[in-house]
Parts: sequence; C-alpha cells; structure tokens
Amino acid sequence: MLTFQRLSGPALNQYIDELAQLRMQVFRDFPYLYDGDLAYEARYLKTYIEAPDSVIVLAFDGDKVVGASTGVPLRHEMAEVKQPFLDAGLNIDEIFYCGESVLLSEYRGQGAGVAFFDHREDHARSLDGIKYSCFCGVQRPDDHPARPADYQPLDQFWRNRGYQKRPELATHFSWKEVGENEESLKPMTFWMKPLDH
Repeated sequence: MLTFQRLSGPALNQYIDELAQLRMQVFRDFPYLYDGDLAYEARYLKTYIEAPDSVIVLAFDGDKVVGASTGVPLRHEMAEVKQPFLDAGLNIDEIFYCGESVLLSEYRGQGAGVAFFDHREDHARSLDGIKYSCFCGVQRPDDHPARPADYQPLDQFWRNRGYQKRPELATHFSWKEVGENEESLKPMTFWMKPLDH
C-alpha cells in the first residue's frame, strides 16, 4: 500500500541520494534512455530545494521511497523551460511547471500517477496567481530502435487528467543517452491545462 508525502525546501535534503538513484533507474528506460550520474542529479535536485514554492511528492512503501514527482512555479525554471512560453506571449507568473514523475516499475498501476498530479496541482492552487499547470514530455519517433514492442505512451492518461498537447510550445533538453559518448539535444513538447480554483 503506497503512501504519499508532500515536501518543500530543506526537508528534502535527507532524500536527495534516494531521489537521484530513483531518477537514474527509472529514466534509463525508454523513452528517456537517460544515462545519468549522481553529481548531475544532486545539482538538478537542488533546484527544488532552493526555489520558492517548489514541491516534491514522495511515494513510500513503508519507509522506502519508491517514487517521486516534482513541481515548481515556471518563473523559477531554467531558460529552456521558460522560453517557449515567453515566445508565445504567455505570462509565466501564472503557470506551474510539473517536472518528472518517477516510479519503480513494480509499483505502477496502483494510482501513483494520479496521486502525483493531484498533489502537485493542489500545491499549485495554493499559490497566489497560478492559473495553469504544465509539463513536458520527450518526443520519440514511433520507429525508434529502442522502443519496446509493448510500449504504451502516456498521452491518453495525460488527456484524462485534463491536459492538452501544445505542439507550438516546444523546446530541447540535453542529456547523455544510453549508448552515447556525450550529451545531445532531445526534442520536448509541452502539455498544459487550466487549474480550477
């Protein structure tokens, strides 16, 4: 039975190593194929400790962290995340950015994905001026050689949560992929929804 805890700021410090390991393990699978390292992870996760009004939702099996989900007001994100919204003339002060959701495979199908979105959106609604929630996903071709035969994209799950794909809001993130010698740019597309208050 999974339990969930919502944390912000320095309270996250004790979980940094576990979160880093979790991200590296889950994101190594398709579609991200991320070949991560602990130093990068520690730097990345510091954003969510230091940024005002950020949140991390942890999923626990007993005392063990088996999943995590992040979020932060868009204005505190890096330029690659903010720029597509600025270019489209959108007010980034009104938008909350949901970062990744990672969950060990053996715990999937138990409602964690819904809980992660519910917790982050509830947190976003508690912040002054936030009217929208967004996230982004990597774009991989259907014939990608690493795509498993039984791979199911999450598009329908996201639509069921009220998100709409916004192809005009696109960016690139850089990471080292399994089999690569160095980082390369990966195309990312944003999804967005209005938050009811």
